[in-house]
Amino acid sequence: MTSKRWRYVAVAACFGLVAAACGDDDDDEGGDATDAAEVTSGGDTATTEAMTGTTEAMTGTTEAMTGTTEAMTGTTEAMTGTTGEATDTTEATDTTEATDTTEATGSTEATETTSGESVDPASIETDIGVDDETIKVGMLADLSGIFAPLVAEIVAAQEVYWDDVNEQGGIGGRQIELVIEDNAYDVAIHQEKYEVLRNEVAILSQSTGSPHTASIADALVDDNLVAIPLTWFSGWADPEVGQNVFESYTSYCIESLNGIQWLVDNRDVQTVAIVSFPGEYGGDGAAGARMAADALGLDVVYDGTGLIEPTATDQGAAVSEIVRNDPDLVWTTVNPTQLSLIMQGAIGQGYDGLWSGNSPSYSFKLLGTELAPLLDEFYVQSTYIVTWNTDVPGMAEVVEKMTAARPDLTVSDVYILGWTEGQITRAILEQAAANGDMTREGIVAAANEVSVDFEGLAPDQTWAGEPDEYIVRESYIYDVSLEDYAPAPLSAGTGSTGSVLLEGPYVSSLAEEYTFEGACFQG
Repeated sequence: MTSKRWRYVAVAACFGLVAAACGDDDDDEGGDATDAAEVTSGGDTATTEAMTGTTEAMTGTTEAMTGTTEAMTGTTEAMTGTTGEATDTTEATDTTEATDTTEATGSTEATETTSGESVDPASIETDIGVDDETIKVGMLADLSGIFAPLVAEIVAAQEVYWDDVNEQGGIGGRQIELVIEDNAYDVAIHQEKYEVLRNEVAILSQSTGSPHTASIADALVDDNLVAIPLTWFSGWADPEVGQNVFESYTSYCIESLNGIQWLVDNRDVQTVAIVSFPGEYGGDGAAGARMAADALGLDVVYDGTGLIEPTATDQGAAVSEIVRNDPDLVWTTVNPTQLSLIMQGAIGQGYDGLWSGNSPSYSFKLLGTELAPLLDEFYVQSTYIVTWNTDVPGMAEVVEKMTAARPDLTVSDVYILGWTEGQITRAILEQAAANGDMTREGIVAAANEVSVDFEGLAPDQTWAGEPDEYIVRESYIYDVSLEDYAPAPLSAGTGSTGSVLLEGPYVSSLAEEYTFEGACFQG
């Protein structure tokens, strides 16, 4: 088992719908809303029992996102709860609990270098976060804010991943110890918790939230510390913005290019409405949507960029504009709560066009609500990874290890996010060990050398060379199928999130021809 240390803000609220991706990028979202999406809404009638089930990688006893979500007794009520309740009712009192469940018995076997030579673990140069027995890996994760149920599942997967690494002997003759801090999805708390970790860990395998990660970006460079962000802002690839932020998958901006061109090529789309949150998340996805519309000659009949407030319980203005302009497609860069409000309102007033949007806008959990038939008929899903149990080489290991370690958890696509975060971090640390340099500086150097093969779970990744050469341009397009949706515990060996692959990994001609010169959104 991985050696774990928890410092978290106590959870004092129940959560509504669980979202599907993570991290809104606006300060307004932050604690109250966020990067996207995948929000958990603390609705008046929707009560999520997530975070109260079996041990989930984050809260020690959290049944992350797999806890039963009592989806909307009436879809409208369930989705109108304020997304900020979780943090409003949370005490920001730091409780430190060291619960080491693994003896740090690192292997003393030599580590092989990329050239096949071996490195004696004792000869590896180290500094902060690495000693003779342990490598400390930090996570700035939302354990008690609006994305807690989502992040709990992602962290659960990382815990299982690192337990397996430790059972295999660790890295560089050392065991991995996770040090997890709760940022409560609040920028100020994120900065505060970074101060705790900056002199303790060797690398951050997760930093949740775009404005949150942006707030520590300069400090990461000053501290020679690598962070893997749980956000998909295009700015991370810009050395002036995210020099030590090593992004995974494609960006919100390129995802929008791919999604809209796919819909134009495969559906009858000539007009589009854009609705988004403010900030890096909403701005980046909306910027990509406008770029796609301009390049493809689409008429943007309504541009609601930045006008969707993440905590709003009424989106009547956006609904009225959508109904009045009657676009062929509504492209959303919001979260599941706001997607539901807007979809219900517009379709209820007679709008019958297509819906799609950036990955965090949609959660398969919505198929357990009254919104399900509308999603089944009108929504096309876009995302960055394959979904659970997809037939790719890397999936068998994820399914096997997650099922053995957490059999009571419910099938979820986001375990793959946590697993690939672990794969990225492991590749960087193994390269540093092979180089004989696990100092902070050595780990940064290793991150700029490695390539990560996700074995089909997501497009392969590297950060070597110029950003325009290495940025990921692929995404995935799925049909939402209520007929295929079948929630089940991992132990059942069945279950489906209801996503049926239409195409992917997919690169549109727009994405292929796109030249990266900086973030699509300049806030």
